[in-house]
Amino acid sequence: MDPRRTELTAADGVRLTGHWWRSVEGAPVATVILNPATGVHARYYHRYAAYLAANGFCVLTYDYRGIGLSRPESLHGSTFTWRQWGERDFDTALRHALQEDETGRVLVVGHSIGGFLPGYSPAIGRISAMLSVGGQYGYWGDYRLNRRLPLFLKWHVAMPAMTFALGHFPGKRLGWLEDLPKGVAYGWGLQQGRAEQGLSREAAEVMRDRFATASGPILSVTMSDDEIATPKAVNRAMRYYRRSPVTKVMLAPEDLGFDRVGHFDLFHARHQDGFWRQSLAFLRDGENPWVDRVYR
Repeated sequence: MDPRRTELTAADGVRLTGHWWRSVEGAPVATVILNPATGVHARYYHRYAAYLAANGFCVLTYDYRGIGLSRPESLHGSTFTWRQWGERDFDTALRHALQEDETGRVLVVGHSIGGFLPGYSPAIGRISAMLSVGGQYGYWGDYRLNRRLPLFLKWHVAMPAMTFALGHFPGKRLGWLEDLPKGVAYGWGLQQGRAEQGLSREAAEVMRDRFATASGPILSVTMSDDEIATPKAVNRAMRYYRRSPVTKVMLAPEDLGFDRVGHFDLFHARHQDGFWRQSLAFLRDGENPWVDRVYR
């Protein structure tokens, strides 16, 4: 399947690159926006996008500013942030999808930070539903207890230290995801319990109110062996969507026929006949295919 490359321009003039995957047969059932995880190129999600298109969806994939096809020539000194990824980049993708949509249903599939940051968009109230996969915002105190110290040292000591020294985070060179703009690296590396940290009282109130404009259902999925998106981390993130009905599901690797899945694996093609197929029930019909795995 050959997607159509598309260029988007955010409100502040930053150029973003994405791809449109059109429904293969017949009228589409919905339009889906795919939000990547931090430091993951949109191309990682292309096979899932093609799968959705083969099952009746139109899909928009795109790279956030500073990542993949939306990366500038140099990241040195770049101040791009998570907040900008949601408030400007996702907002741009959402408005473009709303213009292109023929179905009246615009959905979001967000992975990791991509399952949290849609709430920054002023247009978030216009989405019909969201599938959040490992959605959280990287607070170290929520990591799995037996992995908390090494993850803290890696992402919250080494990453900000290297970013300070180099002006950006050289993740690709280290084999730690992709390179990151320093604003994103600091945002994750210095993140504390409140997503609105660093904002003025007025700006924090605007942020919380914006998240609260979302009212569509959210199905939030995480894995029992995910050391980052633990139930505590997911609960902390999903509380910001206080008007949306949120259903939280925890799957075990054996539920999907694997020994290990973790935080990054669910969008790998090996899950086509398991998680991918099951996710269609929510995206197409709004049904939770994992009713026996719901937790509070």
